[in-house]
Amino acid sequence: MHPLYREFVSLLDHEDKEKCVDFVLSRLSKGELDVVKLYDEILAPALNNIVCTFEDTDTCVWKEHVKSAIVRTIIECCYPYVIRERDGKYGGKKGEKVLVACPVEEFHELGAKMVTDFFTLCGYDATFVGANTPGMNIVAAVADAKPKYLAISVSNYYNIVAAEKAIAKIREAGHRDVKIIVGGNAFRKNPDEYRRIGADMLLQTFDDVRNLRGGGSR
Repeated sequence: MHPLYREFVSLLDHEDKEKCVDFVLSRLSKGELDVVKLYDEILAPALNNIVCTFEDTDTCVWKEHVKSAIVRTIIECCYPYVIRERDGKYGGKKGEKVLVACPVEEFHELGAKMVTDFFTLCGYDATFVGANTPGMNIVAAVADAKPKYLAISVSNYYNIVAAEKAIAKIREAGHRDVKIIVGGNAFRKNPDEYRRIGADMLLQTFDDVRNLRGGGSR
């Protein structure tokens, strides 16, 4: 657990967007945090540990959405630090193109946005396509952008089927050169699922992304 985690969660629980953003950016600017530790040890655990304490489901849902929106703002505000750390800490931009997308019905996009920044930190030309992206739209993105890698992020286990269908469409369209990566909470307890659905590799951590040029996790 990062020493700053509980302090951040306290601000998030109070839904104080201004203080949450200032808390993170001030510590990034002072060097007390870096982007990887922020994402891995503070933001991701905070999102994963959002617990409903309300009997009213409607209240629970909108409050969860407020907290997620605050985290989304923080991630967007971190982009200048992502570029700074890429150039100063990880060797700069190397240019290989990566597209990151969530399959249709997968609306949990924050993990995908964070992994897009992980690819950027490691020098890739990374683009986040979006949440809830239909398979044919992913095929069109691959055809237009011609990436070396396509990363599909799946949080909900039941959306693995949608990822499988998207991968099949990509292969059927003849895009056999693009390497397809999958990751996300849906694969935590089922790491071998990536083979069954036709992906080339499973990446779950920043170190996995850093090691991709050496072959990735297969």
